[in-house]
Amino acid sequence: MLIGLVLGLVVAIVGTIAYYHLGFSKKAKAMKAAAEQAEEEAGKLIGEAQKTGENRKRELLLQAKEEIHQSRLELEKDVREKRSELQRDRNRLEQKEEALDRKLDILEQKEEALETRVSDVLAAEERTRELEKQKVFELERISNLSVEDAKNLVLDEARNEYRHDMALMLRQMEDEAKETADRKAKDIVVSSIQRYASDYVSEVTVSVVSLPNDEMKGRIIGREGRNIRAIETLTGVDLIIDDTPEAVILSSFDPVRREIARIAIEKLIIDGRIHPARIEEMVDKARKEVEQTIKQEGDRAVFDTGIMGLHPEIVRMLGRLKYRTSYGQNVLQHSIEVCWLTGMMAAELGLDVMLAKRAGLLHDIGKAADFEMEGSHISLGAEIARKYKEGSDVVNAIESHHGDVEPSSAISVLVAAADAISAARPGARRENLETYIKRIQKLEEIAQNFPGVEKTYAIQAGREIRVIVNPEKVRDDEMILKAREICKKIEEELDYPGQIKVHIIRENRVTEFAK
Repeated sequence: MLIGLVLGLVVAIVGTIAYYHLGFSKKAKAMKAAAEQAEEEAGKLIGEAQKTGENRKRELLLQAKEEIHQSRLELEKDVREKRSELQRDRNRLEQKEEALDRKLDILEQKEEALETRVSDVLAAEERTRELEKQKVFELERISNLSVEDAKNLVLDEARNEYRHDMALMLRQMEDEAKETADRKAKDIVVSSIQRYASDYVSEVTVSVVSLPNDEMKGRIIGREGRNIRAIETLTGVDLIIDDTPEAVILSSFDPVRREIARIAIEKLIIDGRIHPARIEEMVDKARKEVEQTIKQEGDRAVFDTGIMGLHPEIVRMLGRLKYRTSYGQNVLQHSIEVCWLTGMMAAELGLDVMLAKRAGLLHDIGKAADFEMEGSHISLGAEIARKYKEGSDVVNAIESHHGDVEPSSAISVLVAAADAISAARPGARRENLETYIKRIQKLEEIAQNFPGVEKTYAIQAGREIRVIVNPEKVRDDEMILKAREICKKIEEELDYPGQIKVHIIRENRVTEFAK
């Protein structure tokens, strides 16, 4: 029974083992089949991928070849168009060259024909001259008189026959003309003077600057007088600070310097900062303002007189005449008055009014440059007029208005008459002021002519002169000699009362910026 039990147990174990073995074999076979199937599908996918890649590669190659082919076609098209354009240009150039050659041939033919005609004309003129000589020779032979003798004979007979009648007629016409001309001239001059009347303000040599208070005088003077010295050195104007309440007097013979100093001091008073550096800045600004005023005055004079077409430089010179005086008379106002008087007289005589006014306005233009250039204002004015293409009538009016040359037109005579009328009117001029100004100018010119001198300023009514020298050309040890030389030159060439003090000013200035 035990054996049977063991056998049964063995059989059960063996059956179980057999059962599991059979199941595992089936599962292994199934797994193997699945792996083979997966491998087969993978191979198919790889094959398909390879095929797809090859196809894509072929497509891209074909597309690239197509684009290259298209680019080549476009490039060939552009090359053909460029070649065609170059060929057209070459054809046009060849046609132009042919046309030029033809024109040159035509010109050469015309030149040859012209030379032939000139030769023919010269030959004909020569033949004509020969015939005239023969004719004159025959006439002289027949009449036994030369051409000059025959001419003198005819003139003598006519002169003897009509001499008495002509003398009577000329005397009568001359008397009538003088009587009429004198009466007409007086009427024209009186009428012109009555129609144009202007006020006269005689120029002086001082200007007054009003101060807000007397404390400002001390600020203008500055510590140890440094501010007033800076103003006088930079402007060439003498500052007179006396007991006059709330006022400073500026003294200078040059109106331009006085105006620059006046504007600069007024700006300093408004600004409140008064020291040498600020003074120099304000003087520079004042100079620019005066230059602008000169331009505006020139434009105003041209506008008021109605004269157009003047060169801008002449207009600027007219503006400078505002600061120029002649025997105390303002030259710009004098020129405008002469312009109007000349125009009125020209209108009465039926002459060119605008030309007459133009000549009258410009007759003293040389006075705008006689401070800077050698020569009288007449020669300088004529030179300026010629330089800026003014007409011959204007130039002659400038040259002849003081009788230096003979007038060549009636307008020149009118300008001289108008100039005399303007200068001779009561209160227009003062002789003493002009003499004083000329003496001061001569004093500055003497010092200015020395080498190394940059600027000269005569102050204290000509009793002192400040000479500013170039520090690079004049050393400190040379200043004493320079002052002595200037004094000696003044003593030799200038007549003056009392004595003249000469100041030599030499200044080195270095400027640098910290960055």
